[in-house]
Amino acid sequence: MFLNPGPTEAAPRLSRFPVAGREHVRTARHRFRAWRGSRPFWAGLFTLTAGVPILYFPYVRLSLSGIPLALSTTAGAGALITGVLLIALGVSLWVRPQTRVFAGIAGLLLSLVSFPLANFGGLFLGLLAGLIGGSLACAWAEPAQAGAPDTDV
Repeated sequence: MFLNPGPTEAAPRLSRFPVAGREHVRTARHRFRAWRGSRPFWAGLFTLTAGVPILYFPYVRLSLSGIPLALSTTAGAGALITGVLLIALGVSLWVRPQTRVFAGIAGLLLSLVSFPLANFGGLFLGLLAGLIGGSLACAWAEPAQAGAPDTDV
């Protein structure tokens, strides 16, 4: 009864969206894929994500099994500047992919500076994400044009 609907039972509807809605979602997904493929998307995402824990941990009050854990440092302003700059570099990688080398090297340096400055680089989360994002930004190459001749001989 549950696996095969009988002749009197209607088959379950697979989608809530009408066909036109599916086409809209499909075209939006294809446009996002084309946009993502034309810029260092993952480098920007990792770099942007690196700024969040660097910003978060110096200003939050944590507790470990009821024991208050203060991660506030005297260099809270340094953590704020480092985190905001990493977020700005991640967004700039999406908006201006031409700045990928500068943003990649700056992301790498800011991530390394965050280690002593901002609670071990946001408890190593921001440090690792920033190193990965900066490396991806430096390694990213623009996709070849469809009609352009191949120069790799």
